[in-house]
Amino acid sequence: MNTPNLLTLLRIMLIPVLVGVFYLPWKWTNELSTLIFGLAAITDWFDGYLARRWNQTSAFGAFLDPVADKLIVAVALVLLVQAHPTQWMAIPAAVIIGREITISALREWMAELGQRATVAVSMVGKVKTTAQMTSLLMLLYYDPLLGLPIYEIGFVLLYVAAILTLWSMMVYLRAALPILLKE
Repeated sequence: MNTPNLLTLLRIMLIPVLVGVFYLPWKWTNELSTLIFGLAAITDWFDGYLARRWNQTSAFGAFLDPVADKLIVAVALVLLVQAHPTQWMAIPAAVIIGREITISALREWMAELGQRATVAVSMVGKVKTTAQMTSLLMLLYYDPLLGLPIYEIGFVLLYVAAILTLWSMMVYLRAALPILLKE
């Protein structure tokens, strides 16, 4: 167990805390929910940085890090869909969660074939993650800030993230297609 893996485990432990805080009947729960999600997002960046910098990469970390990312994002999306139950919130949430399941299955299958590098994380995926995390922070925060309509900006960014999600999925599928068609 090393520091990057502990940060990843912290991210997973923050999930029930996020859910619990999200449903508290207090006026400031959106700020605290945003803070908890923001802390999780920072640990996502920080654990990878430390693992590379300190040469503490591990098979456990390589497995757990993307699982932790997908779990906290999926939980935040489910909370937001429940809080704002419209098709306009459900559609991008379903696209993002569906893509994560699809690409996880694709990566697992490609790894079994010894082709894991074929579906390695791309730059589009990194931009998608940034848009996604920023949108979720804004949607969780909800209230205007410094005169800016934070929820509305977050909502637009969620659609940007959903579009980038589909784009990155197509990049991964296109890279894997020659191997998929051989089998």
